[in-house]
Amino acid sequence: MFSADIQGIGTAIVYIIAGLGLLLYSGDLLVRGAVALAQRFRIPPIIIGLTIVAFGTSAPELFIGIQSVWSGNTGIALGNVVGSNIANILLVLGLPSIIYPTLCDQHSLRRNTFIMIGATLVFMALIAKGHLVFHDGLILFGLIVLFLIYSARRARRRPGMDPALDELAELDAGHKLPRSTAAIFSFQLLGIIGLPVGAHLMVDGGVFVAEGFGVSETVIGLSVIAIGTSLPELAFTTASALRRQSDVAIGNIIGSNIFNLLAVMGLTTMAAG
Repeated sequence: MFSADIQGIGTAIVYIIAGLGLLLYSGDLLVRGAVALAQRFRIPPIIIGLTIVAFGTSAPELFIGIQSVWSGNTGIALGNVVGSNIANILLVLGLPSIIYPTLCDQHSLRRNTFIMIGATLVFMALIAKGHLVFHDGLILFGLIVLFLIYSARRARRRPGMDPALDELAELDAGHKLPRSTAAIFSFQLLGIIGLPVGAHLMVDGGVFVAEGFGVSETVIGLSVIAIGTSLPELAFTTASALRRQSDVAIGNIIGSNIFNLLAVMGLTTMAAG
């Protein structure tokens, strides 16, 4: 019986690793395909950066959240968002700062930090009653819409000052965007198919590991899944620190935390009904 449990947990861990890889790869394909399509239709870079790129980079957390609530494992959805934000601040920013000092003097960094703190306080107030319902998700998603409108207006007055635009520039500079129409739609199709499959694998694996070790699903969401979905950011910030450019990542991390709290939890809560 014990060996069967060990074997089952081993299989579940393989599911988590495979699901994570599929989520990250599919999310990257979806973002690149959507950005290329938006550029094909001459959508302004400001709009692309603040919507497609920003939402796309939160796609793994979003699909894990929706898959979790649809399968009745709400603890994973909540734990993933909270744990991902904790990992972003303590691990993704902490480790590179040990390697090389991180400058925090970028334009608008203080403003977005206060917005992140405000979003955290709103989220804490909503979950204080012990559960989230549809109108709570509507409130959270409404706030991310207001944040996007506010950021777009500021970006137009101060071009090139938004972290999402920096990420868009990195995509262009790295020649990672598909060019042909067939490639664009292939990227999007593979992303749309891969994201829910990867989320399903991660959630199923996470639930089995939680049951095998006798811990709650929230703990698995806070630890294994949250750290897993933060690995790409950790790799990027660590590489930036080794190149002595670690300051470029802090704006993206703060933006990611805002999207996790407002967009991911907002849409996940509404999906739960």
